[in-house]
Amino acid sequence: MVAGLDEAGRGSVIGPMAVAGVLVDEGGLEALVEMGVRDSKVLRPREREELAEGIRCVVLAHRVILIPPCEIDRAVSRGALNKLEARVMADIICELGPDIAYVDASDVVEGRFARAVRSFLRPGVKTAVVAEHGADARYPVVAAASILAKVERDRAVRALEEDLGVEIGSGYPTDPRTLRFLRNWYARHKRYPDFVRRSWRTAREIAAEVLGTRLDDWLYE
Repeated sequence: MVAGLDEAGRGSVIGPMAVAGVLVDEGGLEALVEMGVRDSKVLRPREREELAEGIRCVVLAHRVILIPPCEIDRAVSRGALNKLEARVMADIICELGPDIAYVDASDVVEGRFARAVRSFLRPGVKTAVVAEHGADARYPVVAAASILAKVERDRAVRALEEDLGVEIGSGYPTDPRTLRFLRNWYARHKRYPDFVRRSWRTAREIAAEVLGTRLDDWLYE
């Protein structure tokens, strides 16, 4: 039994980070390859949605956990974002119960991230953990997890847009629509909603800009 794990939305300033895991056997792995599963970043949104449906049908089990911005902010304040991601991945591994798990490493040191994930596994769980950079491009089972994570995160952001009735964009700091939303919201309310990561430099810079203060003077809530 093999599991693949990956995240989506780690660098976003708006919305949750999604961490996903899938469990396959040899037949399931072959089915993922035949479906053309590959890194979610090279797929168009409709392709991801279609592949996500197929993935759910051929894997033995899957799990997606959405980490809310408030939890991400707390981890950032302690310098422990990698630790948070490793803990969530360990929770998913314990739930899926694979013999080996391939994970996309968020730490610059692959081995250190693998050790972090293993440190959070429950006693008695003997899963071997392999962490690599670019694992979503190398292992179809990790690519499958990346697709599920990306699809669920995108759905969460679109749900926010529907609730608010305004355009948010992708939620990433490089998206002009996202920056416009943040500026307009903060100018009107003088605070950010709960779905914004207040610890992100982008959010802090916009708040300082609107308030006419220095960045060092603005502390996120």
